[in-house]
Amino acid sequence: MKVKRTVEFVKRPENLFLLLGKDIEATRMFQDELQDKVRPFIDLIDDMRYLGIEEEMPLPTIVVVGDQSSGKSSVLEALSGVSLPRGTGIVTRCPLLLKLCKDSSRAWRAVLSYSDKVIEFDEPEEINDYVQEAQDALAGEGDGISDELITLKITSSVVCDLTLIDLPGIARVAMPGQPENIGEQTKNLIHKHIKKEETIILVVVPCNVDIATTEALKMAQQVDPEGTRTLAILTKPDLIDPGAEKNILDIVHNRTIPLNLGYVIVKCRGQKQIDEDMSISDAIEDEKKFFERHKYFSSLQDKITIKHLSTKLTKSLVDHIKKSLPRMSEKVKSQLGEVRSNLNKLKPGPPEDLAEMRKQLSLVITEFNEKITQLSKGDITVQGNLFVLMRTEFQDWMECLKKSKSNYHEAVKNVVDEYDDNHRGNELPGFNNYRVFQNVVQNLLNTLKDPAIMTLQTVKDMVQKQFDHLSKDTFKDYPFLQHFSKRSIYDIQDQQSKIAMERIMQQFEMEKLVYTQDEIFNVKNGLPGETTAYTEQDKRDKYPELLTAYYEIVVQRLADQVPMLIQYFILKEATKIVCTEMLSLLYSNDTERILQEDPHIETYRTKLHCQLDRLQLANEKLSNL
Repeated sequence: MKVKRTVEFVKRPENLFLLLGKDIEATRMFQDELQDKVRPFIDLIDDMRYLGIEEEMPLPTIVVVGDQSSGKSSVLEALSGVSLPRGTGIVTRCPLLLKLCKDSSRAWRAVLSYSDKVIEFDEPEEINDYVQEAQDALAGEGDGISDELITLKITSSVVCDLTLIDLPGIARVAMPGQPENIGEQTKNLIHKHIKKEETIILVVVPCNVDIATTEALKMAQQVDPEGTRTLAILTKPDLIDPGAEKNILDIVHNRTIPLNLGYVIVKCRGQKQIDEDMSISDAIEDEKKFFERHKYFSSLQDKITIKHLSTKLTKSLVDHIKKSLPRMSEKVKSQLGEVRSNLNKLKPGPPEDLAEMRKQLSLVITEFNEKITQLSKGDITVQGNLFVLMRTEFQDWMECLKKSKSNYHEAVKNVVDEYDDNHRGNELPGFNNYRVFQNVVQNLLNTLKDPAIMTLQTVKDMVQKQFDHLSKDTFKDYPFLQHFSKRSIYDIQDQQSKIAMERIMQQFEMEKLVYTQDEIFNVKNGLPGETTAYTEQDKRDKYPELLTAYYEIVVQRLADQVPMLIQYFILKEATKIVCTEMLSLLYSNDTERILQEDPHIETYRTKLHCQLDRLQLANEKLSNL
């Protein structure tokens, strides 16, 4: 948007300044001499701010703070040569970055920018409306505030080279329509800016108030107790009570509250002069005459007038920038190294060519399959050694079997002791029913089923967890592959768990047959083997010993067989099936979707590249200064 309007000669700021004669010409000559020295430093910071380097580090700047009605707006008007929003309550409702650029070769023009809007115009009278419109857009209509920045760049032949940020005045009491905590909001916003070591704090204090009670100066002292980066502007010297001038002199001469950057007294337009339409240029001339005639202040020379303030501010900002350059350069280089390192850690995004996509998909799946196969063999570890963890569970299973032995021995002994009274069937005296003792074995086996299934479930969860972790690590940049592999792992483990459970149950059913080779049974009993006569073994008092020997065989079979079934189906077979499922993706016609990145990764990579570009440009500008 560009607005053009015909305005009378005397209403243009540069023409108004021309009317002031030799004094303005002298100022122009002085500023022209300074321009070549100071503009590169101010431009550097403005450029870095435009690049967005403030996201990486704070930049040297001047921040204007003051209580409400302290005269902030009048000071900024005098410095910029244009009228800014005025009124009661909070007038500045958003931070206003005011960039003043001296350019003798160009007519007055301004650029206002905020959010994604950029407005160019060449009529000073338009500023007030545009700033108000920007504040309403960012902070809402009314008296609310926002921490979003409005930038106003003014290019003119008569302004000084200077950039500063105007902040909302400190509110003490909420006005109608304002939130109750408006005072806290303004203080938080101010503190956010002035706490940075790179910030010069420009405190505006009226001469007709007790400086020690000024909230703005108190806040400055909290973050800058030595006063090394605080400059105070004393406004409204015409409102000083007679006899209080010496107190102001003590303040200006740093005898009351010492500040390294000192004090400057200025006299800007008052409300009466504004109502009478006094121009800013006339106000500057009025200020000059006021100090020339003042009994106490005329001798202060370099501590009075807007003209001196503008020169002092420019010099202070440039000195501050120069001091900050080594630290800024070091910080930029450090950030560059960190950003490059973070980019190197990220895998490249998916290729655009379909053939390259298929090649990359093959590489990614192959990597996963190799890792999961190595995991199943114990060649790599993921969140602990899987085989050590499984062995612990299998040892617990073995302990369960060992504990069952004493129960088994006791049950057999009771059957023998109570056989004739409680267990004898239709057999003749002296004979025994083998099924009675078979039932003892079968009943005890039933009690071992649940521990076996619990072992299966525990190991299954353990393996699945490690498979999942491997999937997340390998496919962290590919959400589809991660989701697909995770779902496949879950389904396959569920399927293999059912098969393993069925086989374990079959094993228990087979154990109920109460069978082992005679030779194995005899060896367990310490007998010679196949040639042994069995007559001695048929005696009832030998049954507990014989059946206990048999149970040792059962325990040995279960101790090995259950873990072997679990490992075979849950680890070995599951691994092979998962690998096959993953390989099936290579034949898909939807390779692009399969390789689609996690949006967060893509956003993060883009952010890093933008950050890298900013820092590289900043580093180049710092190196070329």
